[in-house]
Amino acid sequence: QVQLVESGGGLVQAGGSLRLSCAASGRAFSSGAMGWFRRAPGKERELVAAINWGGGRIVYADSVKGRFTISRDIAKGTTYLQMNTLKPEDTAVYYCAAAPLGIGYDYNFWGQGTQVTVSS
Repeated sequence: QVQLVESGGGLVQAGGSLRLSCAASGRAFSSGAMGWFRRAPGKERELVAAINWGGGRIVYADSVKGRFTISRDIAKGTTYLQMNTLKPEDTAVYYCAAAPLGIGYDYNFWGQGTQVTVSS
């Protein structure tokens, strides 16, 4: 079993930055992928960014390319989402998730989510 705990959300003005963290505990990862998703009010959940745990492949939603950066610290078992130049439309609950088989496969483990609110 894997437990994921997000942190780093909050309220920020448009143009500002936030860094989300996702700490994983339980089963150790040596492969697979970590992803950041978000769900805005009235919208479906969408994949924001994902990274293979072993490195080598990263994907971003078009809406965040050039503004968000996903990374991971293998030693700490933590995945990060650096969010710059935030826009009001980035307001959502952000979730991290783990896909044991890698990018493109099912995300079987989820965190509880952290709220990000961007004011105009």
